Parts: sequence; structure tokens; C-alpha cells
Amino acid sequence: MALPQLEPIRDEDLPEFCAFLHAHLNPSHPADVWADAFRQDWGGEKPNNGFLIRDAAGKLVGGIGAIYAAYPVRGQRLKFCNITSWMVLDAYRTQSMRLAMAVINQPGYVFTDLSPTAVVEQSLKFLKFQPMNEARTVLFNLPAPQQRLLGAGVVSDPARLEAVLDAASLQVYRDHRQFPWLRFLAVGKGNARSLVVYKRATLKNLPSAEIVGFTHPDVFLRYLPLLGCHFLLHGLFTTRVENRLLPGRPAWPHTELKGYRNKVFRGDGVSEADVQNLYSEYVALDL
Repeated sequence: MALPQLEPIRDEDLPEFCAFLHAHLNPSHPADVWADAFRQDWGGEKPNNGFLIRDAAGKLVGGIGAIYAAYPVRGQRLKFCNITSWMVLDAYRTQSMRLAMAVINQPGYVFTDLSPTAVVEQSLKFLKFQPMNEARTVLFNLPAPQQRLLGAGVVSDPARLEAVLDAASLQVYRDHRQFPWLRFLAVGKGNARSLVVYKRATLKNLPSAEIVGFTHPDVFLRYLPLLGCHFLLHGLFTTRVENRLLPGRPAWPHTELKGYRNKVFRGDGVSEADVQNLYSEYVALDL
């Protein structure tokens, strides 16, 4: 018996593939929103949008999505392939690993999955993906007048934000500002400012800021008290950030939470701290 046909997902296949994901994987994501996630232009040449399989009649019965990006890591521009939305109908589950292999056999990429299910996480670990530290640091947002007195501040107005960011941070902002579920601000002073990307969330039934990503980690860490003060003034009582993204431990009241799903990655010479949540399905979809 012939194997189901495996094909790259072309841009013209996205409406069909995303309708399949909406119907069979997660109805809460509209098909057009899913398609927009794959259409982002985040640098580098995009070879496909992942791979799909069709049965003998040409019907779509499974697929695995891929979002491509290129961004600098420690002075070197690396290419990333973010695996997402892996869905195969039950009758064709034996083809699942065939889809995964089609993606990871593409040379020259760092591969990531930042929202795997338990089954996907174990499957990717079998393919030599490494788990990332899942722990989160939770900071208690408190007043921080001392940093304001030293001239530091927070800028959240979009017009002013573009004026205070350096070129690298400005590019990150422009690459992500189209997503309505993301919020942006700059914290710091003078030429030392970190772009912070976050979502409003809930922790222990209280409003919280969930940090998605940031530029200039040392600046971010230095001005965390000021950032927490800003969030407190806007009704957010805690700030939550992944431990793996922090360059050190905050000198500020905090605790640690564990028990999150491990994100995974695979790439030579790359550490978990090098893998951003930005430029992935983690921001392109409202997860």
C-alpha cells in the first residue's frame, strides 16, 4: 500500500491547512488568524509553512506547521524554524513522525517548539530536542520611587516608544506590534532602554503581567523594580518571567513557580537563553 502523499505547505495551501487546524486541533483559533501567523515576514527565506499529508483521494489528513525567522544571537544571525500546530487524524497517526522528520531534516536551522503538548514534547525529545527550564520567577510589584528619582522611566505611548528605542529594539517592536494581544513599553533611561513585550494575565486570581520577551536583558533586570511599579499603577500586582530568560536573579521580592510545560529546542551551539518567545507561534497566536 502506498504511503500518503507528503507535501510542503505552500502559501496557497494555508487556507485549507488552517481550516483543518481550526476544525480538528483548536476551534478557538479562527482559520484566518492561524494563517496570518504563518504569513509573518521575520527575515530570511521561508522554504514552506511546514508539511502536510493527503490520502489517496487527495484529502488533507494531517500536517505540521513551521514558522521561520532569523534574529541575532550573541552577534550572529541565526535561522529558526518554530514547529507548531502538529495535527494528524487518528487513522493516519503512524505518519506523524514522517511529518516531523520532513521539518527537522531541513539543514541550517535551530528548531523550537514553544507550546508542545505532553505527547509532542516526548516525541520531540526522542528526536534529540532538549527541554528548557520551565520555572518562572514571580515578582511582587511594589512602589519604586528611587529609580524615578535617578531619571529612569517607563514609556508606553506608541509614538514616544519609537523615538526612545535603539535600532535593534525598534525592529523587534515593528515586527510584533500588529498582534492585538501583545503590549509594549520601554524601561530605562537615556540610551539604556529595554523594550518589554508582555500580556495581561491572571495569577492566583489577581491581575498580573506575563513577560513574553525583552531586549537588552541586563537593562531589563536592572530596572525591574521600576517596571513593577509601573505595572502596579496599572492594576497588575505581580510580574511573571521565565527564569531561562533572566541574566541573573532579581534583587527584589520574588518567588519561583514550577510545573509548567517544558518548551523544547534543537540546535548546535545554542542555549535555552538564546531562544526567544518572540518570532514564534507563542506571539503570533494568542496562547
